[in-house]
Amino acid sequence: MPPSKKAEICYILAFPDPADKSTEPIEQIRGLRDAPYFQPVDIDVRTLGQAEVQAGGVQVSVLRQRYDDRIQILDCRFQMDDCLSSSGIQQREVIERNLRDRFIPIEHLTRGIYEEYVILLLTKTTPTPEKYLDKNAAQIGRFIRSQREVLDRTELEQILTSRIRYSTKDLTLVDWEGAVIIAENGDFQSDIELLKIGNYQLLRYRMLDELVEEMLDNINETFFINKRRPRRTRSALRGIVQHRLEVMLDFERTDQNLLLIGDWYTAKLYTTIRDEFYLEEWKSAIRAKLDNLESIVETIKDNFSISWENLMDQVQLYLWLVLLLGYLYLYFLDAGWITLP
Repeated sequence: MPPSKKAEICYILAFPDPADKSTEPIEQIRGLRDAPYFQPVDIDVRTLGQAEVQAGGVQVSVLRQRYDDRIQILDCRFQMDDCLSSSGIQQREVIERNLRDRFIPIEHLTRGIYEEYVILLLTKTTPTPEKYLDKNAAQIGRFIRSQREVLDRTELEQILTSRIRYSTKDLTLVDWEGAVIIAENGDFQSDIELLKIGNYQLLRYRMLDELVEEMLDNINETFFINKRRPRRTRSALRGIVQHRLEVMLDFERTDQNLLLIGDWYTAKLYTTIRDEFYLEEWKSAIRAKLDNLESIVETIKDNFSISWENLMDQVQLYLWLVLLLGYLYLYFLDAGWITLP
């Protein structure tokens, strides 16, 4: 396929969208290769609807889904001419910006709490998928990184490194900002579903990291900055411990919500996605923060226990002083040194 020919693009958007109750039925992740061997665990998918919208002068088909009643994922499909050229990249940026402004809530858009990912879908390349990528490396690199400037050779090599092959005529290139899927029979959906799961997990990790940071800031403000402000230490600790437990359970569920069994291609592709999205690094960083949080909470609890023991010791001392004064009073009274009125 020459770079100027019309091509289909899949633009993925993911943003927080918690729902306490959902009326939509739970679905299984569809369209995967060798589906009986691919078993997603604890990922509830609900379809919220599909619509045709205009964005940047292009007709876009938008499929809205919610994962685990926490994150909404948009699967946006549209076609473009010259998508690998500088003008094509500029037009695509306008389309993507229109879609972000239209669908992502302003609070998430302003704070950057969302994920976006672009995928180029090709059905036929000549002479082979491998040679097509090598021949059009500069254009592919600019497409994935959404840059109109020419990338240097080192960066291009990094972008074009992670290639997964299902057959001699099929190939998927994965980068942390975008991907290229080449499938002669048009079977893109299996790889797209895994890329959507990768973006879902990445956003979940980012949300968990933000929660942990908020807890650390709250502890710092409550116990260290405002030391003289009256506070209920026991209730504050109880709230922190409960919140930490919720975050830990959420973290463990995010880490274990996908098992890949039996299908070599699916497992290999998902491993590549985890590597390119730095999911293991996110996981390690959050686990380290949770461990630090546990140490801080234990230190505060120990200090609180010591403070409580000191308080009890002081109360006991005061009571002994009161008893001593009472004893002296009775002694002087009995000795006649004090007369009652």
